[in-house]
Amino acid sequence: MEKIQNPSFTHLSAINLSKKYGSFLALAPISFELKAGDITVLSGPNGSGKTTLLCCLSGLIRPTTGSVTVNGFDLYRDEIEVRRRMIFVPDVPRFYSELTAWEHLYFIAKANEVEQNIDRKAEDLLHKFGLWEAKDLFPHHYSRGMQLKLGLAMAFIRPFDVILLDEPTSALDAEGVDILLDELRFLQQQGKSVLISSHDKNIIQRLGNQRLNIQKGVVEVG
Repeated sequence: MEKIQNPSFTHLSAINLSKKYGSFLALAPISFELKAGDITVLSGPNGSGKTTLLCCLSGLIRPTTGSVTVNGFDLYRDEIEVRRRMIFVPDVPRFYSELTAWEHLYFIAKANEVEQNIDRKAEDLLHKFGLWEAKDLFPHHYSRGMQLKLGLAMAFIRPFDVILLDEPTSALDAEGVDILLDELRFLQQQGKSVLISSHDKNIIQRLGNQRLNIQKGVVEVG
């Protein structure tokens, strides 16, 4: 995928996005943009609405109001086009019980038409995240930290313009955190847009040119 040269290019736009469960307002109306090269950090205490916002942006939860577009494609009218350009890594990745770690990467790559150098790309990612020696194991044999690393590797092996990450450092060791931060800075240089949820003050200080702070479902852009 070509590098976006124009830093003002908007990859993701959320307009008047909100979510209610009955009378409970889980996410107050919020509008913001993710531009090319943005690393946006979403912070707030547990239960504040971070995951709700990410699920609305990714389409896992249908918002009560508002719209989400990625590169001009509407999340619900043009879902296939959006999913070609945006990926969501939850804090607890889901896996296929019958596939090994290696087979997961190969499947994701093929499904997203990554035809060139699949083996090399998969091997590089597994080495980078310290999973190479366990490549032939099923993910249910992995620790939570290893599962999170595999989920990240599955994201990075496919093309995208926008990546949403829900607490990706929650189960990573210090080395894994440093690897992830290096990868995110590389994506920034490529002109990708990153939205990362975290309440880790160290991560908040080390990353991000835009801040979203959420308290009881109310988001402040800063």
